[in-house]
Amino acid sequence: MTSLTNSAAPEAHFVFRQFFLKATRLAGRVLTSLAVIGAITFVFFRVFPVNATTTGFFYLVAILMIATAGGLVESTIASIAAMLCFNYFFLPPIGTLTVADPQNWVALFAFLATSLIASQLSARAKRRTKEAIARQHEVERLYSLSRSLLLTEPTRPMPKQIVQSISQAFEFPAVALYDRSNDQVYRAAEGDLTELDTRLREAALRSTLGDGASGFTIVPIRLGGQPIGSLAIRDSSLSDAALQSLVNLVAIGMERAASQEAVNRAEIAKRSEELKSILLDAIAHEFKTPLTSVKAVTTDLLSDTTNQLPQHQRELVNIADEGIDRLSKLVNDAIQLARIEGGQFQLNRGIYSPNALISAALRQMKAFVEGRTINLSISVDMPPVWVDADLIQMVITHLLDNALKYSPSGTPIAINATSRNGRVIICVADRGPGIGEAEQARIFEKFYRGKTDRSLKGFGMGLAIAREIISAHGEQIWVASGLGKGSEFCFSLPVAQEGAATNEHR
Repeated sequence: MTSLTNSAAPEAHFVFRQFFLKATRLAGRVLTSLAVIGAITFVFFRVFPVNATTTGFFYLVAILMIATAGGLVESTIASIAAMLCFNYFFLPPIGTLTVADPQNWVALFAFLATSLIASQLSARAKRRTKEAIARQHEVERLYSLSRSLLLTEPTRPMPKQIVQSISQAFEFPAVALYDRSNDQVYRAAEGDLTELDTRLREAALRSTLGDGASGFTIVPIRLGGQPIGSLAIRDSSLSDAALQSLVNLVAIGMERAASQEAVNRAEIAKRSEELKSILLDAIAHEFKTPLTSVKAVTTDLLSDTTNQLPQHQRELVNIADEGIDRLSKLVNDAIQLARIEGGQFQLNRGIYSPNALISAALRQMKAFVEGRTINLSISVDMPPVWVDADLIQMVITHLLDNALKYSPSGTPIAINATSRNGRVIICVADRGPGIGEAEQARIFEKFYRGKTDRSLKGFGMGLAIAREIISAHGEQIWVASGLGKGSEFCFSLPVAQEGAATNEHR
C-alpha cells in the first residue's frame, strides 16, 4: 500500500505542474491579445481620432493577426473585447454600451460575426498547418528510426539499442521497453523509472493501453497476434497513426533481433557439431592404426598351428583378439558417425536383392551369432532395392547387434523382409525386456543407451548411425516395443526403378 501511495504522489504533482504551465501560457496570450485591442482603441480614440469604419477595419486586422499568432480562444476573447470597445468608444452615444441608431446595431453584430468567423477560419488554417507539419516531422522521425534499427550493432542488446534510437529520433525525455521473451525492462532516460516496470508487464500481458499518469503513454507490442512486450514514452505528442507505426517498427526490430539470435545459436551449434565430428574422426583414425597392428599380432598368434603357446596364454590372446574386434567396431562406428554428421559421405547406390543384403550382414556377424537361433523370413520373389549396399548392411548389423545384446542368450532373433506399398520393409525382432513408450523417442539419439541394463557394452552410436543412413536414403526407421514384450526394429528401403542412378552424393 505504501508503494502505491509513494508512486501516486509524484504523478499527481507532475499532472498539476503541467496543467499550471499550460494555464499560465494561455493567460499570457489572452492578456497580450487584450493589450493589442486596448492599444488600438487608445490610439484611434485619443491620439489619432478616425471614423468608426477605419477603427473597425483595424480591429479586424488585429483579430486575424491574433488568431494567426495565437489560437481560437485568444481570438474569440479579442473579438468580444473589440466589439465592446467599438461600441463604447466609436458608436454613438459615445461612452455607453447602448446604440442609438438601429443601423449601428446591424453594423455592430456584423462586425462581431465577421471577427469571430475570421478568427475561427484563421485558427483552423493555423491548426491544420501545424498538424501537417507535425505529421511531416513524424514521418521523418519514423524514417530515421527505421534506419537506426537497420544499422544496429549485433554485439549489443537489441532492445537497449531500440529505446536509445527512439529517444534520439523523437527527442522523448524518457523511454522504457519491456521485452517479454527475457522479462527485462530497458530504459533510456535520466532518473529512475523502475516504478514503470509493473505497468509495463501488465500492459504486455493484458494487451491494453496504459494510463497517462506521470505523463507516460504505455502501449502493448504485438506481433502475429501474440504479445511480445510493451513500450512507455513520456510527453508523447504523436498521433495515433504515428504511435501505431512506432510500435510496429519496435515489434519488427524485436522480432529481427530474436531471429538473428536464433540464427547465431544455430550457427554456433552447427560449428560446434562440426568441430566435434572432426575431432571424433581424427581420434578414431589415430586409434585405428595401432589397433590394426595389434590385430595382426593376435591373428598371427592364433593361426599358429605348431601349438607353441600354452593353453592359458592362447586363451588370453583369444580374449585380446575379441576385445580388439569390439574396439575396432566402436572406432569404425565413430568414424562413420563423424562422416555422416559432417556431410562427408556419399551414397553409392546400386540395385541389390534384400536377401543378399541380409545374408552379407549375417556373414559379418558370424562370430557374434554363433550359438544363437536366427529365424529368417524372406520371400523369394522380393523386389530388388536401390540402396548403398555397404551402408544398409551396416544398418542390419547394428540392429542385429542391438538385438543380441538386449535379449537372453537362449531366445531366437527374427529377421524378416516384406514388400509393401512400393517399399521393402526389413525388421529385426528380439525377445528382450522391451522399451517403454517414453524411452522410444530417445533411443535413436547419439550416445543414448537404454535404461534396461547399464552393464552392457557399447556407447549408443549404433541406432543413431542406422537412423542417419536410412534418412540419407529418404526412408524411415522405427521401433515397435513394450515393456516385457521384446522389441522389433524396422526400416524401409526404396524399390529399384528402371534406369535408377548408381551414385548419389551426400
